[in-house]
Amino acid sequence: MTDENIAKGTVKVCDGNRAAAYGVLVSNPNVVALYPITPQTSLIEYLASFKANGLLSAEIVEVEGEISAMGVAIGAALAGGRSFTASSSMGLYFMFDTYTMAPLARTPVVMVNANRENSPAAVAAGQQDIMSVAEAGWIQIHTESCQEILDSIIMAYRLAEDPDILLPVIVCYDGFYLSYLAMPVEIPPQETVNRFLPRTPRPHLGLDPLMSGAATMVPAEATEARYRHQQALERVKQRIEKIDYEFARIFGRCYGGLIDEYRMEDAEYALITLGSHTGTARVAVDKKREEGFPVGLVKIRVHRPFPWERLAQALKGKRAVGVIDRSVCLGWNCGHLYHELQATLQRAALDIPSIDFIDGLAGGDISDTHIERVIELTHEASLGRPVKRLSWLPLEKV
Repeated sequence: MTDENIAKGTVKVCDGNRAAAYGVLVSNPNVVALYPITPQTSLIEYLASFKANGLLSAEIVEVEGEISAMGVAIGAALAGGRSFTASSSMGLYFMFDTYTMAPLARTPVVMVNANRENSPAAVAAGQQDIMSVAEAGWIQIHTESCQEILDSIIMAYRLAEDPDILLPVIVCYDGFYLSYLAMPVEIPPQETVNRFLPRTPRPHLGLDPLMSGAATMVPAEATEARYRHQQALERVKQRIEKIDYEFARIFGRCYGGLIDEYRMEDAEYALITLGSHTGTARVAVDKKREEGFPVGLVKIRVHRPFPWERLAQALKGKRAVGVIDRSVCLGWNCGHLYHELQATLQRAALDIPSIDFIDGLAGGDISDTHIERVIELTHEASLGRPVKRLSWLPLEKV
């Protein structure tokens, strides 16, 4: 695949993978470890093209598998470099051994995941893969648009390399939907990105025995390592809000930090979304508002650390909540977001009726018709009428 020598600081029509490649390009990594997997493959082809055309100065390492890709990224980060890799679905699972080492070693690796189903419906859109690795200790950011993919990669490096954080960040976008969806994307000027994302010396915590990920840790050392890791994740919640604010001031685009609220000021009940179908949900909310439904929307942007405090604040005083899940929390008979919501409501002592809607599995389209049905059922729940706690929308007549 070839790519023309495009001056940065322009608007181009890009699919999600190309937007991600431009986000990596302007972030100036030192090392990029590449291994292809659908629907991420064209991303690494774009990066290889940038390298061939003299746009990307990073060392590109073509590895033999995903587990090696993460190993290369960790090694480069521990040596003080800025590193990048990418994967999806089974590749993410094959990477899992080294994937879990990255946060314990406190390495500021940045990668992207093109969210995809795992077996048996492997080559299709879904969020089952990324939800299955949620407890590995990475910062997990989810995006709604191609522009947000590019911008989130830049912000991810700023967050990962913060001396008070030093944790890896994975920027997620729905495969097939965003990875191949083309839309106008602004590629920011390189000099502006350099000011926002300077290269600064950082401590090599990976050389600390407590942060090495060594299998020989004694219980006290392991406990302290996990404690430090958790405290860093808690600091992320404040830091990412500040980074988003600064990004908006410089680049003119704001994503809400941890969550993004839409028409929530006067809403009586709310939808919760995560990922590309949020855009469709905004349209459905606007349509149902015109019909007299007082509904709002909360988009979860950061899934780890989970922003339960911000979410509880947004939901306070609402009469019902409907959650749209694109993955299944197997064993709990619900989706992953709904499970997070229940923990949030319990921790914040909020008594709000909630309904879970599972949709969009194996590449299924989360349509405006489906989301309008979600709004209508959530409206019923807000009025105190009986509504099923869980609906598998593709199995119902909508």
